[in-house]
Amino acid sequence: MLYIHIPFCKQLCAYCDFHFSVSLERKEQLVYALLCEMEERKNYLPAPLFPATLYVGGGTPSTLAPSELHALIEKARRLFTPPAFSEITVEINPDDSTPEYLAQLYDMGVTRLSIGVQSFQERLLKQLRRRHSAQQAIDCVKTAQAAGFKNITIDLMYGLPQQTPEEWRQDIAQALSLHVPHLSAYHLGIEPRTLFGKQYAKGTLSLPEEETGIQQFLYLHDTLENAGYVHYEISNFALDGFRAEHNSGYWKGFFYLGIGPSAHSYNGQSRQWNIANNRRYMEAIENRQPAFETETLTTEMRFNEYLLLSLRTAEGADLQYMAITFGEPFLQHCLQQAQHYLASGDLVHTGNQLQIPPRRFLLSDAIIRDLFR
Repeated sequence: MLYIHIPFCKQLCAYCDFHFSVSLERKEQLVYALLCEMEERKNYLPAPLFPATLYVGGGTPSTLAPSELHALIEKARRLFTPPAFSEITVEINPDDSTPEYLAQLYDMGVTRLSIGVQSFQERLLKQLRRRHSAQQAIDCVKTAQAAGFKNITIDLMYGLPQQTPEEWRQDIAQALSLHVPHLSAYHLGIEPRTLFGKQYAKGTLSLPEEETGIQQFLYLHDTLENAGYVHYEISNFALDGFRAEHNSGYWKGFFYLGIGPSAHSYNGQSRQWNIANNRRYMEAIENRQPAFETETLTTEMRFNEYLLLSLRTAEGADLQYMAITFGEPFLQHCLQQAQHYLASGDLVHTGNQLQIPPRRFLLSDAIIRDLFR
């Protein structure tokens, strides 16, 4: 699995804590550094790279010209995957996505688009400081479909300040009317360094009650399941055959290489994370110095991470895998800690699987924390 981080945005959104810059002045130099880092780190993962997925995220990858994206994808194809990637996802913003741009992405072999919609409500888009309008979001999906894309996912957000139940119902209804085969929906989280985080610290941001978020989540779950989508991960819903292959690899514990400022990598024994500073990242790559820090993972850390990732999914944690990989004491610790949640129905034990029922996914943080060793 290969991830490439594009650290550019044209505007700061109110909720976003990802690494990016709103200055595009050194975009060409950054793309060159990404190409160089791929070359330098091509042997980080065991060959062949499997499953062979590529995800270009950000930031906003659609700030790159098609020729720049093409150069990155072709370099990745040459270095990592004989003979081809099974899934190539590119994140795009509606306001960047002209018919010509989307047609070029399709022609270069991009197989999946992730469209950052967040809401179809003009009021909420302004509050979130998104640059696109609701109509642009709708048009983007339709234009992508006209360009030939079948595998499209859109992002929505709930738990927003002053977001009404009717607005949330309208957003879901609009998403369904566009016939996208995959949808990701995220509850707003307040990060300290964001605009929302600063407003919250000052007491000028009013958040909805916890019960409101729960009701929005349950309405989302029930509506999409009734429409034929599978709630296969806390925030993700897919029609049959359209689960996110790349993201599913993270949740299954597959190895991955992250390219670009702030990107993370994992090889089963250690984790690396790149410098979250564009200038320092480029200088390190130019001078052929490590652009990352490394942390060696203990057995406890790998066990806890397995629980954290696997219990996010409808399939849950594989108890047999747990015993083989981490040892019987870890399995017994997990089962002992799970007894309370099994009795309440917040966890279920089916065969070799330990699962959180999808309607109770919002409880996952507390449940998983109690299972940690």
